[in-house]
Amino acid sequence: MHKILVTGGAGFIGSNLIEYLLNNTSDHIYNLDKLTYAADLDFAHNYHHDRLTFIKGDICDTAFIQHLFQEHQFDKVYHLAAESHVDNSIENPQVFIETNVNGTFNLLHAAYHLWMEQPRVFKPDFKTMQPRFLHISTDEVYGSLEDDGFFTEKTPYAPSSPYSASKASSDHLVMSYVHTYGLPAVITNCSNNYGPRQHDEKLIPVVIRKALSGEPIPIYGDGRNVRDWLYVTDHCQALHTVLENASIGENYNVGGKNEIRNIDIANHICEILDTVMPRKDGQPYAAQITYVKDRPGHDYRYAIDPSKIEKDLQWQPAETFKSGIKKTVEWYLKKYNS
Repeated sequence: MHKILVTGGAGFIGSNLIEYLLNNTSDHIYNLDKLTYAADLDFAHNYHHDRLTFIKGDICDTAFIQHLFQEHQFDKVYHLAAESHVDNSIENPQVFIETNVNGTFNLLHAAYHLWMEQPRVFKPDFKTMQPRFLHISTDEVYGSLEDDGFFTEKTPYAPSSPYSASKASSDHLVMSYVHTYGLPAVITNCSNNYGPRQHDEKLIPVVIRKALSGEPIPIYGDGRNVRDWLYVTDHCQALHTVLENASIGENYNVGGKNEIRNIDIANHICEILDTVMPRKDGQPYAAQITYVKDRPGHDYRYAIDPSKIEKDLQWQPAETFKSGIKKTVEWYLKKYNS
């Protein structure tokens, strides 16, 4: 039985990943989460399983992280803990540097000291275990695209926000530990995730929540910014596939092949709500859409070419956007109407 550490396991992707791992492996999962505003407290406190241990803690606490690795002897790490909301990074960039850069460094260094005697030499117990450190990052490290082209694993980094710059920095730290120390680490860069448990501040939950409450549905700028959308369970399957099968030092882009403008996302959700929960006044929910001042440095388009993970690891997303968004809206309807 492996001992798997999931950092940020009470967050959106992390909580879905833990459920996936519990359902698809026989390993013991350790959920490390600071329980910030973005955590799903119900998942952290109420999800009971004999192969799941919850640990409240901060990845920025160096001594705590070193002790945690020594105490539990983790041999696999899914590193998801991160500050991830771009708007917040514009208002308060310091916490993004502390968590995404310094926190990632603490985890890398703790893994190195636990698993390895010296650079490129594993301790005997861990040599047979074949430990892995999977760093989960974002396509935002590549910057912005125009109307054509796709991000590949060879696209130069060009981050545009304090958030994406902090994630780019953490990616470089991971690769430095691979090249200098031989740490068995890999990186994934994913497109926009959606699905159950996403925090209320993100676009899709915002659209649903505002629509149901009768408030204006805010859309930045002219709404023509394009994102590639990936259903969270598909992402979790990709992460598990990469950690189990990727070679040390590899990086994989994970995308859903669903390029959609923000305004089209909002309109599509409104159309679903018009059918499943019509407004009492008979008006369409789209009438609530309101354009608001664009955020500074708003990237125009993200689009991922996932052909490398498809070819090397035979991963494919199971959900279409049509099927995934239907499940997502149904989940939020239960949440907001409970």
